Amino acid sequence: MPIWKKASALFAVLLLVAASSACTFGGSSNTETVRVAEVTRSIFYAPFYAAVAQGFFEEEGIELELTTAWGGDKAMTALLSGGADVSLVGAETTIYVYAQEASDPAVTFAALTQTDGTFLVSREKLDSFSWEDLKGSTFLGQRKGGMPQMVGEHVLKKNGIDPHNDLTLIQSIDFGNIPSAFASGTGDFVQLFEPQATLFENEGIGHIIASFGTESGSVPYTGFIAKQSMLDENPEMLERFTRALYKGQQWVEQQPAEEVAEAIVDFFEDTPVELIAQVVERYHAQGSFATSPIVQEEAWDNLQLIMEEAGELPQHVDYDILVDTSIAEKVME
Repeated sequence: MPIWKKASALFAVLLLVAASSACTFGGSSNTETVRVAEVTRSIFYAPFYAAVAQGFFEEEGIELELTTAWGGDKAMTALLSGGADVSLVGAETTIYVYAQEASDPAVTFAALTQTDGTFLVSREKLDSFSWEDLKGSTFLGQRKGGMPQMVGEHVLKKNGIDPHNDLTLIQSIDFGNIPSAFASGTGDFVQLFEPQATLFENEGIGHIIASFGTESGSVPYTGFIAKQSMLDENPEMLERFTRALYKGQQWVEQQPAEEVAEAIVDFFEDTPVELIAQVVERYHAQGSFATSPIVQEEAWDNLQLIMEEAGELPQHVDYDILVDTSIAEKVME
């Protein structure tokens, strides 16, 4: 069963819950508490953490209550059920919700990342690399139907590789166990997130040879999402939220990777600041961090193309239905 059907079945139940749930805010008259459910904890989200660490949300009168959901379905569950006011998650989840004819759809109002965040890592050091090198190999991919795997397959096809016939594709390993599986000898190539890709390269376990983010182009990979009712009823709060985020985006764009790493290191227990700096530099160099909160229409179209190609697009949805740039545009005036 396509992942969108499984996700849609879950969201259908959640929509019933969400219909009777109301978003609430705490704090004093001068400060609003905004509950944010992030899909995971990742250096990929550095501009957001930098905005927190630099006090930009405080400056806007916002106290964040940040929880890590560890999964796109869980992050969206928190939003739809009223357990979060804002969700940091992939834009594809809004399409799954919309496909269930939601009366209060989830809408992306601010961009955070604008490319895929995974890298192709080879076991052997290659003096030169061609995508043809993957033919006949064993490729350790990501979970079927997830955005990383959809992007991975899109990039392989773009480069003339049939992922289901030209190589042995392994998708049966849990996300958290993929790095250890590769380290223990499974696969000739693996698709990895950071900081694991850079860590493996530093330790000589593998070698980064290509970026799926660079190859796949601009995609609204992760952004801030709220229910339409929140956009209608509390745009002023979301404007302050987005202004704080934009300050963080601009700060990260202007600072050296080492300074960014120092600012966000407390968000990553047991991760050396030097490794964080390496990852920030790599993401910055390939343009993964959105430098403004505006989600571009071209990126939205590319997202749906990737989903459709993977057989995971329940229906095509116009950009202006599930993307609201009005707040971001106002912040940037």
